[in-house]
Amino acid sequence: MGYGLWAMGYGLWAMGCASQCEERPNNALSPTNRKITRTYRKKRKIMKIHHLRNATFVIESGEHHILIDPMLSDKGALPPFSHLRHKPKRNPIVSLPDNAWQILDKVTLCLITHSQKLGIELLTHTDHLDPPGKSFLRKNNIPVVCHEHDAAYMEKNEISVKAKLYYWQAEQLFDGRITAIPALHGHSWMNYFMANGAGFYLKLPDEPSIYISGDTVYTDDVDRVLYELRPDIAVVAAGCASLDLGGPILMPLEEIITFIKNAPNKVIANHLESLNHCPTSRSQLKQELEKNDLLSKTLIPHDGETLTI
Repeated sequence: MGYGLWAMGYGLWAMGCASQCEERPNNALSPTNRKITRTYRKKRKIMKIHHLRNATFVIESGEHHILIDPMLSDKGALPPFSHLRHKPKRNPIVSLPDNAWQILDKVTLCLITHSQKLGIELLTHTDHLDPPGKSFLRKNNIPVVCHEHDAAYMEKNEISVKAKLYYWQAEQLFDGRITAIPALHGHSWMNYFMANGAGFYLKLPDEPSIYISGDTVYTDDVDRVLYELRPDIAVVAAGCASLDLGGPILMPLEEIITFIKNAPNKVIANHLESLNHCPTSRSQLKQELEKNDLLSKTLIPHDGETLTI
């Protein structure tokens, strides 16, 4: 009798548990289970970011070494990009770091965010692809991935194009995917005179996803990447560049703050202290980030520094 009552009670308890389980969606996990799930997920590989100078860096992902926007000129080899609004120093205003060529020797692929306007040499963006950068790619037969806007220019310069991308169309890269994101190189009328190129969202297997925003102001497309694709790492050009005419051609400080606030994870700030038309220093950026409680979320690498993600 006592056993029967106990069995009946146990049965009612089990039915209640089953009912609760049915009400919980299949993908709903308790906080404890979430932690356990994360603990036993396949461990991600380590990604390294080798920051060289300005927007030039190398992503080390397993056997792949992916170069971004090679500006490889010696200090002062290029003309000033501003003569009136900013002090007319020749560019780049700093040399490549001592370890640059050791890192570059391992490069297997190159991504170009933008390089030119209308194929006119006077309108090339040498802070992202300069003559030594072109020579390096040709000499070492390094294939390039770029937006379709730049593909013909690459081929004209005898640079091998592995893939030309179209906005918001994901393409296979190695065993992963890469997507070109629209980049608007300036507000109002300025962007019509600039080489509007692309950012890249890159996701390789078992690696952190990375969004390289490129030379852009803050737009709906940028916002969409941060909120919908939710990159593990987001790279922002933080130099606050402007020319002698018109408004900003990169995000001003308030937009950089918005970018970092909206980024779901870590942010890397580059395009700093290398060009005469980019006035924002690393220390100034740090001060603004401290005011907005965002410094712990942001990495501001020095030239030659390697970040392990």
